[in-house]
Amino acid sequence: MQQGWTLHWLGAVLGLMGLMGLAAAASPDFQHHRYEDMVRALYTVQSECPYITRIYSIGRSVEGRHLYVLEFSDNPGIHEALEPEFKYVGNMHGNEVLGRELLIKFSQFLCEEYRAGNQRIMRLIHDTRIHILPSMNPDGYEVAARQGPEFNGYLVGRGNAREIDLNRNFPDLNALMYYYEKTNGRNHHLPLPDNWEQQVEPETLAVIKWMQNYNFVLSANLHGGAVVANYPFDKSRDPRIRGRTTYAATPDDKIFRQLARTYSYAHSWMHKGWNCGDFFDEGITNGASWYSLSKGMQDFNYLYTNCFEITLELSCDKFPPASALPREWLGNREALVSYLEQVHHGIKGMVYDENNNPIGKAEISVAGVNHDVTGGVDGDYFRLLLPGTYTVTASAPGYVPSTSTVTVGPAEATQLHFYLKTAPKQNLKVKPHNSKKNLSSPKNPLKLGPR
Repeated sequence: MQQGWTLHWLGAVLGLMGLMGLAAAASPDFQHHRYEDMVRALYTVQSECPYITRIYSIGRSVEGRHLYVLEFSDNPGIHEALEPEFKYVGNMHGNEVLGRELLIKFSQFLCEEYRAGNQRIMRLIHDTRIHILPSMNPDGYEVAARQGPEFNGYLVGRGNAREIDLNRNFPDLNALMYYYEKTNGRNHHLPLPDNWEQQVEPETLAVIKWMQNYNFVLSANLHGGAVVANYPFDKSRDPRIRGRTTYAATPDDKIFRQLARTYSYAHSWMHKGWNCGDFFDEGITNGASWYSLSKGMQDFNYLYTNCFEITLELSCDKFPPASALPREWLGNREALVSYLEQVHHGIKGMVYDENNNPIGKAEISVAGVNHDVTGGVDGDYFRLLLPGTYTVTASAPGYVPSTSTVTVGPAEATQLHFYLKTAPKQNLKVKPHNSKKNLSSPKNPLKLGPR
C-alpha cells in the first residue's frame, strides 16, 4: 500500500512538473502583442514557413503603422483560377483584442500543422488563398494596451487615433440597396458615393482598396464584448422603433444563418446561447434584429463585393487577461478552421467565350436569389450556395447569356463552366449608368454596442 501511494505521489509530482513545463513552453504563445511584437510574430511565421506564406501591407493607420496581412497559399502572391480567396480581420475596434491574439495564434497554428503534415491543414492551404489581417486598428490597440486588461474601459481605444469608430465608417450602401429592392434595381456591386475616399478614415480606405484588389469569397470580422455569430444585414430596413427589433434578411439569409451556425457549433460554448448575460438561440443573430447599425463593414462586403462576411463576437471581456488566452484559443481553434472550410461550398467555374478565352467580370445569377456575383478578371467565379438544385445564368456585355441547371451537394463546390456566344451587334443595348446617384440615408444616432 505504501509503495502504491509513493508511486502515485511520484506520478503526481512528475505530472505537475510536466504541466509546468508545458505551461512555461506555451507561455510565449499566449501573450498580448503590442504592435512591434505582432509584427515580429508575423515575420517569425513567415520565416518558418517561407514557401507557403507572404506578408504584405494594405496601407497605414492614422499614426503611420502598417496594416500587415499574412497570406497562406501554396503559391503566395498569385491568384490561381478556381482557388477561392478568404480573409479574417481582427481588432477593428482597438480595445477588442481577442481576435487579434487568436489570429496571430491561428497563423502560428497553420504553419506548425502544415509542417507537421496535417492533411486537413495542408489541403486548406493548397486549395485556398488565405489572408489574415490581425489588426485593422493598431493605433486604437496601443491606446487600450497602455491601460491594460485590468483598467480598460468600454470605449478607451475603441476608435482609431482620431477616435472614429471604424465599424461606422464605411459608405452606407444599405439605403441604396433598400431603394433598389422596391424598384428592381441593381442587387450587387452597388456604386460608391461621390468623394467617398475623402469621407472615410485611412484604415477604412485601406480595407476597401484591399477588397477591390482581391476577389474575396468569404470573410469573418472578429470582435468582442459578447459571444455570438452575427450575420447581415446589420442595418434595419425600417426606422427604429423603441423597444422593437426588426430582422433584416439578405437574399442569402439561409446561407448566412448556416455560416453563423458553422462557427457557433464548432465553438466550445457559443452555441449554448447563454453568454455574457444575453441569450442568442444557437449562438447566432441577425445584426438588425439585435440592434440596427449603419455603415458597418459586413454589410458593405455583401453590397459592394462578392464577399459574404459575418461578425464574430468572441468574448464577454473586450480585453481579457493573458491567462485567459489559452482557454479562448482552445474554444475557437476548431471554429476558425471549420468556418474557413465553408469557402469551398456551392458552385464555382470558368466563363469562356466561343474560342475558350476567359471572360472577366461576368455576372452570375441564381434564379430565386436576388443577389448576383461577379466573376474575377481571370474568368473564374465563386457562388456560395446550400445543397439543392439551382438554375444559374452567366451573362456579360456583348454576349448571349447562358443558363444551366446544377445540383449542389454538401461537400466540395460543384464545378459549372459557361461558354457564352457573341451577341449579334444589332441586339446590343447600352444600359443607363446611375453610379452618380447617392442615396445615403440620414445619419443614425451612434449605437456603441460590441459591433
